[in-house]
Amino acid sequence: MTDGASHRHFYLCNCFTTDNIFLEEYKTHVRFVTQRQFTLDYQAISQEVDRRRHLGVMSAERAIAIKHTYQPLHPHVYHLQESYLSPKFKLIVEYCENRNTSEEGLLDLLEEEAVRVYRLSVFEKSFCDELVEELEHFEQSSAPKGRPNTMNHYGILLDELGFDEDFITPLCERYLYPLTSLLYPDCGGCCLDSHKAFVVKYDMNEDLDLSYHYDNAEVTLNVSLGKDFTEGNLYFGDMKQVPLNETECSEVEHRVTEGLLHRGQHMHGALPISSGQRWNLIIWMRASQVRNNLCPMCNKRPTLVEGVGFADGFTKPSSAQPSAPCVLT
Repeated sequence: MTDGASHRHFYLCNCFTTDNIFLEEYKTHVRFVTQRQFTLDYQAISQEVDRRRHLGVMSAERAIAIKHTYQPLHPHVYHLQESYLSPKFKLIVEYCENRNTSEEGLLDLLEEEAVRVYRLSVFEKSFCDELVEELEHFEQSSAPKGRPNTMNHYGILLDELGFDEDFITPLCERYLYPLTSLLYPDCGGCCLDSHKAFVVKYDMNEDLDLSYHYDNAEVTLNVSLGKDFTEGNLYFGDMKQVPLNETECSEVEHRVTEGLLHRGQHMHGALPISSGQRWNLIIWMRASQVRNNLCPMCNKRPTLVEGVGFADGFTKPSSAQPSAPCVLT
């Protein structure tokens, strides 16, 4: 130390006592402003943990209540019919089921919007209109409702509403799995065996956008159902293992009736809408053969806990020796 420095008074920045406090137990940094703020923040975390622990039971209870109290506006939309699907989508599926099919031939029928992000026409516009009307009718009813996940605050869990058995499951098994088997064999697309389906809503007075994230899925389908909206495009980066500062994002437009098919671990987000309202159907497709070895949310071999329905898509191989709990949704 120089003589000049020895006579100077040095200071700490005030943030030293409040910011970037590392909690060893949680392996994360937090910020402390006041005791009240700290208590409220961590009370919210505690409440979220408690919500997740009881999620399956609460969802099953809501589904029973909905079944007994809610009167659908359009009962027919709960049962998948070929007339709901676009002719081009049916042709693509038919191609996938041919003996001489190939990935190269399938790619000629799809639009690749970003690396392994494929656009395809899925539904007829008339069906999308009726489905949105049904969803709005349910939303305005007094029936109990659960939010789709921790990031989307507005939307509907389709299994609770009764869409799973006669709509989502046949849509996946008869129409989507033939595509994913060819497009994503390296990440479970050829052995998908469960799903989680929900709709999300973006509105000028509600959720406007969605932060950068990856899905709890091996493969995701995201279909724009309507209504009238401007902007709000999706953007795709790289896989979750790639640091953000090494990523270049591609912006992809939403088009009503069309879906975007992508790998679940592909980082993405939604830009803000600037007017109107948008509804999207999201299907997280899962492969127990893949996630039984490595949970996509914690990157560890899973320790399984009881769930309801498809839960998070894990199964219990007799030879498994898991080591970390995985109950995220």
